[in-house]
Amino acid sequence: MRRCAIVGAGMTRFAEHFDKGMKDLLPEALDECLRSVDKGAAKADIQAAWFGQLQTSDGFPSGVLADSCDLLDIPVTRVENACATGNDALRNAVFAVGSGAFDVVLVIGADKIRESSARTTFWEWAGMTRDMAWDYPLGLIAPANFALHVQRYLHESPATREHMAMVAVKNHRHALNNPKAQLRFEISVEKVLGAPIVADPFGLYDCTPQSDGAAALLVVAEDRVDRFTDTPVWVRGVGLGLDRVMHQHKRDMTTFPATVRAARQAFTMAGITPDQVDVAEVHDCFSGVEIMSYEDLGFADRFQAYRLVEEGATSVGGRIPVNPSGGLKAKGHPPGATGVAQCVEIVEQLRGEAATQVDGARLGIAHNIGGPTAVSAVSVLSIDKG
Repeated sequence: MRRCAIVGAGMTRFAEHFDKGMKDLLPEALDECLRSVDKGAAKADIQAAWFGQLQTSDGFPSGVLADSCDLLDIPVTRVENACATGNDALRNAVFAVGSGAFDVVLVIGADKIRESSARTTFWEWAGMTRDMAWDYPLGLIAPANFALHVQRYLHESPATREHMAMVAVKNHRHALNNPKAQLRFEISVEKVLGAPIVADPFGLYDCTPQSDGAAALLVVAEDRVDRFTDTPVWVRGVGLGLDRVMHQHKRDMTTFPATVRAARQAFTMAGITPDQVDVAEVHDCFSGVEIMSYEDLGFADRFQAYRLVEEGATSVGGRIPVNPSGGLKAKGHPPGATGVAQCVEIVEQLRGEAATQVDGARLGIAHNIGGPTAVSAVSVLSIDKG
């Protein structure tokens, strides 16, 4: 495979964009992405696009992207892989560039979750097949789905709801300086613990908000990088892991095997170990999921992730800063855009341009987990070619 790098990155603000549709958000993210390329880039440079989108509220996704962004002369491929959609779109684009099929490609993700009511959001997507339709009438929507895992993890490990609250507080604090974040306000441990319960053990402030937004990356083959920038961010590794869909088939509810598999693939491809990671964007759709993911990603030993929280190791200024953007918890979570936006944050971190900067960051990862905890994607980015 040829090596490739990210030379441009941009995103919209994550928010409840009731005044904007997909046809507004996509061009906004693309324009910022192209403007971020320090030697200049234009739509005419793009040879293909991978579009990550979970919802389909605006009709035919690939056509909407091509039409709204005036990319009618290139192939556009839609990727959908639950909350791993954005990072999986990058993975597919990396393979396309690495194979030599294309030299300059666009990765873009977007969703309009607030276009539908809370009562119907994700219902058709998750309940459309015979194999999944049973969970949703029983109440196993996203909070309850992940709560089954986190409740068992709290039972078997020393971690507590207080540790979960500390994660939520950290991510809100990180988001304060991020102009693209949806929830830019501080919270306290007491406020988190006193909030109404959504699905035990998750209270309101343990949960990500529903968000609209878009994010974009320009990925370029190694021999074209100098044409666009002197500060490329190299895509060192990508991985995608799967697990069993049905909860009754899962052997251990205290780990996410999909993340373990995705991380192993990405780290092996990159030739790194977890202790080399300087900054991480970790999927925190619910606060306890971030804690569990520390272990699955190799940042902590089995049932020892709570120590990282207590020590402040995952705060900016700590040993392994996690979610300096605010994470899904405070930055927001339009699923198709989330993984792409995580990579936008890592690109800015490695270039020293982030809103909440991690000093000396040279290697970072972006991690998603989604579906009924059955799919995960991990991307490894570095300022060093490796």
